[in-house]
Amino acid sequence: MCVTAVESRPAGALGTSSTGSSRGRRPIGARVKAFVALTKPRIIELLLITTVPVMFLAEQGVPDLKLVLVTCLGGYLSAGGANALNMWYDRDIDALMERTSQRPLVTGMVSPKECLVFGVSLAVISTLLFGFAVNWLSAWLSLGALLFYVVVYTMILKRRTSQNIVWGGIAGCLPVLIGWSSVTNSMSWAPVILFLVMFFWTPPHYWPLSMKVKDDYARVGVPMLPVVATNKVVAKQIVIYSWVMVAVSLLLTPLGYTGWFYTVVALLAGGFWLWEAHGLQNRAKAEVTGGKLKEMRLFHWSITYVSLLFVAVAVDPFLR
Repeated sequence: MCVTAVESRPAGALGTSSTGSSRGRRPIGARVKAFVALTKPRIIELLLITTVPVMFLAEQGVPDLKLVLVTCLGGYLSAGGANALNMWYDRDIDALMERTSQRPLVTGMVSPKECLVFGVSLAVISTLLFGFAVNWLSAWLSLGALLFYVVVYTMILKRRTSQNIVWGGIAGCLPVLIGWSSVTNSMSWAPVILFLVMFFWTPPHYWPLSMKVKDDYARVGVPMLPVVATNKVVAKQIVIYSWVMVAVSLLLTPLGYTGWFYTVVALLAGGFWLWEAHGLQNRAKAEVTGGKLKEMRLFHWSITYVSLLFVAVAVDPFLR
């Protein structure tokens, strides 16, 4: 594997662009939007897409709607707290990356202290909400996901290894288990299989985006795989993870958890994913660069794929 050395920088090693003047006048409306932005709502939408359908699968029908709403609220608050704490820790490198240069801590709309208090508060509230309104198994899973994302991924792995997103992505897989446990207060092979689908989905989902913005990551010393390896190596890894992901997604049916509808969707959506992954690998082998590499096609499809797959998880019980 062809790699290049990248300097890894500890948190706080880089300056930020926030100044006293940028924090001077902060309209209340803009402040509210800034605190909402700290939770990264678009990312949380994806987490909820993997939570609610599993509740339908666990119930083998329509789960209690009040339980769904409370689980979604708890999940939003927990993930939002994790994202806020991620921004608090990463504010130094966010200031130097074009993609993150307008985040609330960088612009000064929210102070580091405010962000820290906000993130911790959401973590506490979400854990208590899950514990008293859902069940304590879901509460501990939710808290575990938050701590794994903030401590293991953000503080330990992200700036030290190119495998950061592989293992750090476990935090994003846990909502699947939370969806199941919120209904059953137990575990089963079905959510474990879907957990593994998300585990193998995360690297080939994120690496194409990292390929697009690798100069940003290189500038701040974050060794995402596309920064330290060639496009050929990254594309090969994407293809390997993609094949394993599709194979794992098909295990639900022979184990009796899903029927024909889910199987058809998994095959069609997975087949198109593999087509895109191999297309990216072929372009990388041909040493295509720039816009012609079309790495973002797989990134965008990856979101569509997981949405289709989990919608099929929710619909399948009604067609069996």
